[in-house]
Amino acid sequence: MTQSAGNTVANELKTPFEWGKAACDSLMAAYKPEELPPGGRWHYHQGVFLVSMLQLRALTGGDHYLEYIKAYVDHIIDEHGNFLWNRKELDAIQAGLLLFALDKETGDRRYKTAATKLKNMFPTLNKTSDGGFWHKDHYPYQMWLDGLYMGGVFAMNYGKKYNDPALLELVLEQERLMRKHTLDEKTGLYHHAWDESKKQPWADPETGKSPEFWGRAIGWYGITFNEILDFLPADHSSRDEIIGALSDLVETLVKYQDSETSMWYQIVDKQDKEDNWIETSCSALFIYTIARAVKGGFVDEKYKEFAVKGYKGLIKRMKFDDNGAFIMPEICIGTGVGDYEHYVNRPVTDNDLHGVGSFVLASIEMQDLLPTLKA
Repeated sequence: MTQSAGNTVANELKTPFEWGKAACDSLMAAYKPEELPPGGRWHYHQGVFLVSMLQLRALTGGDHYLEYIKAYVDHIIDEHGNFLWNRKELDAIQAGLLLFALDKETGDRRYKTAATKLKNMFPTLNKTSDGGFWHKDHYPYQMWLDGLYMGGVFAMNYGKKYNDPALLELVLEQERLMRKHTLDEKTGLYHHAWDESKKQPWADPETGKSPEFWGRAIGWYGITFNEILDFLPADHSSRDEIIGALSDLVETLVKYQDSETSMWYQIVDKQDKEDNWIETSCSALFIYTIARAVKGGFVDEKYKEFAVKGYKGLIKRMKFDDNGAFIMPEICIGTGVGDYEHYVNRPVTDNDLHGVGSFVLASIEMQDLLPTLKA
């Protein structure tokens, strides 16, 4: 497709919802449900993308979206609710968010059976000395920012749907511990990880914190603040604390928004480094975090302009192939913890599910703030 033809496709998309649909439809056309990478696995890569599709479907309709999600889940979960997943890591829980809608809409109790299996992981997880979940068993004594989203949002949804209120308190405690161990008071940003043992090559020998502020991990954390506030009763003792933490993060993020592109860098605070680069998935998650905080009334309305600028900058970077299918470029692949060189040398790819899912979520949140892209 020529550049002008690609521009024509982009110009036909008038609203954030339409951009979100274009992203979902392109990946659905490219992959059968069971082939979504990594194919045939119960994995947060698929979960992140399909959860965004599920949320889009709830707002715009489209039974084909639910059918696609169900086909992915049914390829892995059998008629008795049995399935294989990695029982030693928080990442394995996230795709369980798909099960609640399937249980509700089909009445097939195997989805609740599967969700309960995932919920039952929590008491078995290894913990730091103060009770924080290890991110994975083969990362002993380590808490990673993204783990709060991967396990926490599922836990809160399970608790609400199946009347297990203790799960909300579990998530609140994990969030407090994560904030305690990863927040950098000087910048207001969050370190990617913390190693209680201080044995990892990346761990600060005094604090155990990792050295860098990696964008996408901070993005998952921002999403989780907003999610927690959806579940907290108005009179809950933790509500003001979470609102304050979210507000502080939003205030911090806008300070690091690139003035030229209105997006954010792979290493958020090192914009002046020549080898650092704009990363689309973290930019989408930050836009989501700011937009949802504005819509929820948790931050001042003045922050709307930063979300709007960010989203317009984000869609300018989107591309289309020769068939007019959506392509999201400049997405960092899945990433462990490391030093500066580790992050800036990570490969980038197109249409990685981390990124497309984040883009769809950002598009959903921006619909109310930017009903037409001509605004």
